[in-house]
Amino acid sequence: MGVIKHKKIDVDGNAGSEPVAASGSESEATSATYRAPLEIVKELYAKLTAGDPSGALALMSDDIEWITMMDYKVAGRGPQKVLEGMLMPAMEEWEPYTLTPHEFICDGDKVVSVGRFEGTNRATGKHVEVDYSHIWEVRGHKIVRHRQFIDTGKIEPARHLG
Repeated sequence: MGVIKHKKIDVDGNAGSEPVAASGSESEATSATYRAPLEIVKELYAKLTAGDPSGALALMSDDIEWITMMDYKVAGRGPQKVLEGMLMPAMEEWEPYTLTPHEFICDGDKVVSVGRFEGTNRATGKHVEVDYSHIWEVRGHKIVRHRQFIDTGKIEPARHLG
């Protein structure tokens, strides 16, 4: 088992390296390997923050897999399914729909984003702030997979009157 380095990068782009045991050699883990996926993920957050879902969709592969813990359901694969099942419903339900990444951890084609979701539910007027973790996989300069981890127990009360 070789030792590779993953990059832990804060939102200002400051990087540090920590050793992680993994198969493969250190030469497989160059900063260019980490840089491109990180730039793509940061660009996706920028597009979503700017209210540009079509720009975010352009960063996704044709068969992206999108896994969420919320009850937004992405039925099938692909950017159009992500738009219909997740992005548009979420942006319609929350005002503002704000994802603020605070930290990025990169390893090869994977980028983990740790941050905070904030929004006010349009139907109930209730505001919520909750931490999230997103795991992104990028190949060929396109996002191929997204997995979301978020405390739905903090979000659900804001979605319901009472």
